[in-house]
This record gives sequence, structure tokens and C-alpha cells, in this order.
Amino acid sequence: MISLGHGSARSSPVLVTAFSKKGLLVTATKEPPALTPDISSPTIRKANRRSTFAIIDLYKSSVGKKWIMALTGIMLMGFVLVHMIGNLKMYVGAEDFDQYAEFLRKLLYPIIPETGVLWIFRLGLLAAFGLHIQSAYALTRINRKARPVNYKSPRDYVAVNWAARTMRWSGIIVGLFLVWHLADLTWGWANPDFVYGNPYANVAASLSRAPIAALYIIANIALGFHLYHGAWSIFQSLGSMSTRFNPRHNPIRRGFAAGFAILVAGVNITFPIAVLTGVVG
Repeated sequence: MISLGHGSARSSPVLVTAFSKKGLLVTATKEPPALTPDISSPTIRKANRRSTFAIIDLYKSSVGKKWIMALTGIMLMGFVLVHMIGNLKMYVGAEDFDQYAEFLRKLLYPIIPETGVLWIFRLGLLAAFGLHIQSAYALTRINRKARPVNYKSPRDYVAVNWAARTMRWSGIIVGLFLVWHLADLTWGWANPDFVYGNPYANVAASLSRAPIAALYIIANIALGFHLYHGAWSIFQSLGSMSTRFNPRHNPIRRGFAAGFAILVAGVNITFPIAVLTGVVG
């Protein structure tokens, strides 16, 4: 049996009397909940404000960032390919290699001052490299926000290869190596035998040191893995992995990615080996 005492609904306590299962009389005082003037729920997530320019909205989206990674990746892939082809001049001889370096410094000279075109290329590559890193970092944050709690059980990677899982680390290794490479053979800070305007001798002096040669080999192995997954991902990011193209063209894409990575990284690895063995230098 339950009986309710008298009291106002706003502030006065309500006396509740009831019999328990053992026949004991139980009396309790229950305070009514305070009335809230606003019963609307707060906004969980603010709506994104659209920009005046559609290109900015595209850049902010994950799709736009993937496009930026793909386009800047193509630019960087073109650079490492051309750079590798130019370095093959080492096998021809010091004179040809130094003439090639001088040719790069005097592109479009005297229309443009000496090294002007070279610096334009450098700044463009620097911008592409910066956008590539920023987009990768932003996509990583988006993925972590989408899954703030990690998987509790070990993951079974079926469709993702080892190169994809180590993409972040191989990118960091390549980025740090690029800074070292510039300090070693462009600025000369890390090369005690550096002589400005003598690129062939600078390369030979640097790679003749076994630790430096080992560093170049490790960095180019990391570059190969990064290029392999990057070349494969470009097709997906640019939309050519739709059902219209799959799975018939997958072997072609995989072959291109593997062939490009092996070509660039494999040829680059031969340079320190050639210097250490006395073939070059």
C-alpha cells in the first residue's frame, strides 16, 4: 500500500509511505526534480560553414585532401624519376656529370638569371612536399577522430600489404633523408670535402664513406616501399578504382606501382655501391 503526502509540486517535499515485503512500514521523503527552463538538447556538432570559394570546401574535405596527395604525389614521382635518370651520368664520367649539373643551373639563361629556373623547380617541389605532408597529417587526424578507440583484438590484414601499413614511417624516413641529402650534396654542411661547383667529386667523396653509403641504401629502400603504395593509391584517390575498372585493370596498376618503385629505388641503390666498389669515383 502506498500513500502520498500533501505538498506543492515545485518546492515542497512529498511524503511517500509504503509497506515492504516483510510488512514493515517505510516512509521516505522525495524531493521533486528542479524544473529547467530549457529542455532542448545542446548541439553535438556545429554545422560546417560553406566558404565563398568551392575550392576551399573541397580542400577541407577528406576527398580533396586525397586529391592533393595524389596530385602532389605525381609531381614528386616525376621528380625522383628525372633525378634518377640524371644521376646515371655518373657512370659516363666526371665531365658529363658536371656538364649536366651546369646545364641545370643555366636553364633558360640569359632570359632568366642563372639558377633561376632551378630555384623555381625547387620552390614548386617544396610546396608540393609541404602540401603532401599536410594532407597526410590531416587525413590521419580525420581517421583517428572517426575511430578514437583502437581495435581491441589483433587485426588481420587481408587486403592491406606491409608497404601500406608502414606508409607513415617510410614517409618520415624519406623526409629526413631529403634534408640530409640537401645538407650533404647541395649546401655542403654535412660533407667535409664539399667543393662548390664540383658535383661529381662531392658525390664520390660523400658515398665513399661506408656509414653514409649505408644511410643512402636504407633511405632508398624506404623510398621504394613508399613509392609502391603511393603509386597504387594514386589510382584510387583519383577515382579510377571504380567498379567500371575493377578488377580487370588491377594487375596493370600493381605492375606499374611495383615496376616504378623497383626502377627508382633499385637504380639509386647502385650509386653508393658503385662508389664503394670503385666503379665510380
